Amino acid sequence: MPAIHLAKGRDKSVRRKHPWIFSRGIDRIDGDPQLGETIDVLSHKGEWLARAAYSPHSQIRARIWTFDKNEAVNAQFFEKRIRDAYLIRQETIARSNLTGFRLIAAESDGLPGITIDKYDSFLVCQLLSAGAEYQKDALVQALIAVFPDCNVYERSDVAVRKKEGLEERTGVLHGQSPDELQSINENDLKILVDIKQGHKTGFYLDQRDSRLESMKYVNNKEVLNCFSYTGAFGLYALKGEAKRVINVDVSQPALDIAKQNALANNFDISKKRAVFLNADVFQVLREYRDQGTQFDVVIMDPPKFVSSKQNLTSGAKGYKDINMLAMQILKPGGTLLTYSCSGLMDANLFQKIIADAALDANRSVKFVERFEQAADHVTDSAYPEGFYLKGFACKVL
Repeated sequence: MPAIHLAKGRDKSVRRKHPWIFSRGIDRIDGDPQLGETIDVLSHKGEWLARAAYSPHSQIRARIWTFDKNEAVNAQFFEKRIRDAYLIRQETIARSNLTGFRLIAAESDGLPGITIDKYDSFLVCQLLSAGAEYQKDALVQALIAVFPDCNVYERSDVAVRKKEGLEERTGVLHGQSPDELQSINENDLKILVDIKQGHKTGFYLDQRDSRLESMKYVNNKEVLNCFSYTGAFGLYALKGEAKRVINVDVSQPALDIAKQNALANNFDISKKRAVFLNADVFQVLREYRDQGTQFDVVIMDPPKFVSSKQNLTSGAKGYKDINMLAMQILKPGGTLLTYSCSGLMDANLFQKIIADAALDANRSVKFVERFEQAADHVTDSAYPEGFYLKGFACKVL
């Protein structure tokens, strides 16, 4: 088996079970490993440390599969990882009566570059690393062994694959192609998921806990749901007896599904109790501010504004601006539910950004509750990067 030898002093993170090895940490390579091929990881002195997938085009030159020298990377390896991941999620699945959940959270479940979400009878995979692509057949074989009645669909249409030397791919890996919309159950709400064309694998499962917690702030309130996508926060607001919910998103197809979601749950959307507004959120917020329109609750769940360390400053400015605008249209005593899914922005920095936004908005803000990614989006103790979603409930005076 080909092997990489780490540079002197570069083995500390591996010994602490961190799954990444960067190019600058490698001293030399034995053999000619191919894209995604399994390699051994050796210390500067030649001591065996781990078994990893080789990625010659990425700064993360190797992603570790196992720290057990006796563990081969094959279909049985993936089956064990999948069964272990499924086992630790059983309580979460039962507690919320879920038919849609994250099954594999990449490095946090010991499968670097592999994300798998389960939507009822469909397993939707994103394979983002060279090793994941190389092991695709073994992975699918393992999924079929654990879930023999499920279909497997690939949504590896993500630009980050180019950094790994891979093309974007989508399509059926096993079984049938999904229908236009797949129904899942979440906290006794029916939610329709567009597996083929939707964001990520089709839906944002990571906000499930935050959506449930948001219900306690919305009773008999006027709610503005920004970046609503397919309206999941809006559904919870309707379930929580909100007076009116305005869902705003730039995507009309997403809003069409949001409307179908409301109807599927038998919510009365006549008389404008639920509004589906196709518009740019930044522009709409400024228009509401200039018109003097105010809300009791603003939900601010934007897409990732920070994708690299290079755009952390510009991303922070985006978060500051959008939260400032939200505060300016909240009634005194109103609630701002605000989130960031940018992993490179930690919770303390996000809190500081909101504090700065409050100063610019000339409002007093009290942090009353913190949020994070749902329980099925686990974070391994050796991989703190697995924690990425953070949020706050703020009272704005």
